[in-house]
Amino acid sequence: MCDCCQTGCCCFECVQTSEVGVVETCGKYDRLASAGPHFLCYPFVAMAGRVSLRVQQLDVGCETKTLDNVFVSVVISVQYSVTEESIYEAFYRLTNPEQQIRSYVYDVVRSTLPLMNLDAAFEAKEEVADSVKKSLSAVMSSYGYEIHQALVTDLSPDVKVKTAMNEINASKRLKEAAFEKAEGEKIILVKSAEAAAESKYLSGVGVARQRKAIVDGLRDSISHFSHQVHGSSPKDVIDLLLLTQYFDMLKDVGNHPNTSTFYLPSKKTKSSAVRDGILQATAGTKIYNQLPVSIAP
Repeated sequence: MCDCCQTGCCCFECVQTSEVGVVETCGKYDRLASAGPHFLCYPFVAMAGRVSLRVQQLDVGCETKTLDNVFVSVVISVQYSVTEESIYEAFYRLTNPEQQIRSYVYDVVRSTLPLMNLDAAFEAKEEVADSVKKSLSAVMSSYGYEIHQALVTDLSPDVKVKTAMNEINASKRLKEAAFEKAEGEKIILVKSAEAAAESKYLSGVGVARQRKAIVDGLRDSISHFSHQVHGSSPKDVIDLLLLTQYFDMLKDVGNHPNTSTFYLPSKKTKSSAVRDGILQATAGTKIYNQLPVSIAP
């Protein structure tokens, strides 16, 4: 048993896995205690503290403004650990390592974001995170700390600014929607006009073909009749065709159930006065329009 144990009391200390204990003798650094049980002669030999070798995370919240004078709140998560070779520096050189990390994060963020506008700040999260990591690694390595990663986990402007940005985006989307709707209606109108023009064109072509077919049929009929009936002229054939069409018209009119027909003489006889009187009496009235008048030959 050592001399200090003869004058003091023996105490039992346990160091957890992934931790290293710092042992001091009479207030002076003595040794590092690895994981496991350790017997110390208190009060001369004591466990001054423990240093964790695990990777730790520190969330740092910072408020700053951008180039376009918008205040934003930024949260940066710093992941760090103590290296086994630098436990002494990590324990004795810094009183509060977390506060030291916060100070450097504040310095980097407040010197980087004010150079960007709000939109660029959202797009430059990786740039900000890399700047924080490089700055902390250069400084904290001399104190025995290794910076594994720095992450920008949140970047949010004021609520009013968010609302304004959302309204701008919504207005832009509505404008695009209205433009697309108008383009759709334009296409429908153009296609309808093209269809109407094509329909009228085809209708005209049909009428022209119909008339051509009628003319061709009349020509063939006249030619055939003239060859079959000797002594007939084309005028006789045309008169015969007109007479045939006239009687067909009379047949169609007479077969209609709601038709009332007057047969008036067409020659200049005494009955011409009667015909002219009926026409004058019914001119401009609905009766004249509803009762078709057929002039008999």
